[in-house]
Amino acid sequence: YLITHFSDFQLACVGSFFLHEAVFFLSGLPFIYIERAGWLQKYKIQAKNNTTEAQKKCITRLLLYHFSVNLPVMLASYPVFSFMGMRSSLPLPSWKVISTQLIFYFIVEDFIFYWGHRILHTKWLYKHVHSVHHEYATPFGLTSEYAHPAEILFLGFATIFGPAITGPHLITLWLWMVVRVLETVEAHSGYHFPWSPSNFLPLYGGSDFHDYHHRLIYTKSGNYASTFVYMDWIFGTDHGYRKLQELKNEEIAELKKN
Repeated sequence: YLITHFSDFQLACVGSFFLHEAVFFLSGLPFIYIERAGWLQKYKIQAKNNTTEAQKKCITRLLLYHFSVNLPVMLASYPVFSFMGMRSSLPLPSWKVISTQLIFYFIVEDFIFYWGHRILHTKWLYKHVHSVHHEYATPFGLTSEYAHPAEILFLGFATIFGPAITGPHLITLWLWMVVRVLETVEAHSGYHFPWSPSNFLPLYGGSDFHDYHHRLIYTKSGNYASTFVYMDWIFGTDHGYRKLQELKNEEIAELKKN
């Protein structure tokens, strides 16, 4: 139905935008209501809650930035994706092709995002750009995309670079978008559940890893990774977090002894 009623341009730009909005808000809004209602408190990483005003501010700014920054970028980048061979026509790519491309996108995105994020924590860029994202020291799902417009463009490059150079089928691009949105919402959720991906996937950062990054002042935060934590491990920017985890494990061990 989609490929017979809409053009590649409409699907890749408008379709991608509304898919992003649907996945982002449907996955992020529940965390606002969970926090307000005080549900699942034993899984909340920080005891502090955000005010209703702060939550409304986040949503208002997000809608503004999504329509004034994200949508124009999707429209402007379409010629590049089209030139590289992106298509929406049948047949669909095999799962082998899709999974290989998604793995490649994760690797590329993790590398570029790590260095871009680390650069944003230099003094001048943090003060004038990245501090907007860190207005929420206690993050919730929707704060994952709350950022200065310059940062949206700067770090957004990490997310679209992989697909842009491979020209994937639109279904692969949409799967990548969905997985990436769900991952970043989970990382900013403020909750660490028994079923959180970081409990099962090796090297996956997740909410506990990224929440630590939001709690500390910019010069000492570390934990700059996007999805997987190997870049922080290689370059030693997760020492503070690892030390904290060791102390927690020692406390738990002592409690079990007693």
